[in-house]
Amino acid sequence: MDEVTPGAVGSLPSLSLRLGQAVFSTAALLFMSVGVEFYSYTSFCFLVTSMGLLIPWSCFLAVVDVYSLFLGCPLRLPGAIILIVAGDWVLSLLALGAACATASVVTLLLPANGYCSPGVCGRYQLSAAMAFLSWFLTASSSLFNLWSLASLRLL
Repeated sequence: MDEVTPGAVGSLPSLSLRLGQAVFSTAALLFMSVGVEFYSYTSFCFLVTSMGLLIPWSCFLAVVDVYSLFLGCPLRLPGAIILIVAGDWVLSLLALGAACATASVVTLLLPANGYCSPGVCGRYQLSAAMAFLSWFLTASSSLFNLWSLASLRLL
């Protein structure tokens, strides 16, 4: 029986990463879009769009992980893993860009500058922090699956 790479699709660590991505992306989206006017700034719209793409991606791959765990066999198709690595990589770059853009705009809007109230700026900051956490988990997942792909090629 061959070893499963930790964090590869179809393993329990992968499911944990996917659920974390979905939770942090949803939190970033909710902090940004509920009760505040995020559409006034392009970087906030970028964050909402990128998190809106990351949530279904993470949920779909979490379902794939649950299915693989239920069957007891991890996903070992190189073509599928290449698509997952590429999707994770693209979405992690989008999430990083959106989180950085949001954090920089929030820094400019801080209450000390008088552009937004402390409550609204606090929500923007929480949204940026959740986006950074989501980016970290997505980048980690991409690297684990890249490692898994390399180990498949060596077998």
